[in-house]
Amino acid sequence: MQRRPLALATAIFVTAALTVASLTGAAGSISKSATQTAPQGADTPKLATAVFAGGCFWCVESDFEKLDGVASAVSGYSGGLLENPTYRNHEGHVEAVEVTYDPSVVTYRTLVDYLLRHIDPLDADGQFCDRGHSYTSAIFAANADEWAAAEAAVADAEKTLGERIATPVLDRGAFWIAEDYHQDYYKKNPLRYKYYRTACRRDARVRQVWGDPDHAE
Repeated sequence: MQRRPLALATAIFVTAALTVASLTGAAGSISKSATQTAPQGADTPKLATAVFAGGCFWCVESDFEKLDGVASAVSGYSGGLLENPTYRNHEGHVEAVEVTYDPSVVTYRTLVDYLLRHIDPLDADGQFCDRGHSYTSAIFAANADEWAAAEAAVADAEKTLGERIATPVLDRGAFWIAEDYHQDYYKKNPLRYKYYRTACRRDARVRQVWGDPDHAE
């Protein structure tokens, strides 16, 4: 479950400090998400969570945090049976993101549409330069309403693209938060993040698939 040579070249570009962090972060930074929501008063909007996979979680996290109505996005692992997965060992899981959002501002259906428009939903074997199961896309639905919204979004995307969507709708299970050094990576390491995203041709491929010349990082 390693990135392709392009991503490996990017890893070499990363400093020794990041390497040290990757070796030590797994020891104490992993915890199971319990969808913990801060106490909400009368004036605090009720927040909900959703889990999506779209390849590299750095990029999916960055994309969702730009969407109005999204309070935060957290990188992690989901979809597998292994407990306490780490970046070095998350067999069966995919890189995923837990999105905390305000349903009064943005709907679950809008989140699904947004995911599909920011990935290559035609690719069943990974995303962009990252190949293998760990980088496949998925929509994790928690209930019947989410299933219906997700399936409707997929059906509409198939009509728009004229091809079968490879992104599956799956039952939502446990979400395991990734190591601290993965969180907000695009903010902590903006130059390395931009280099990786550009070299991986993520946005170029999205523009190609969706025919959207205005799509930007």
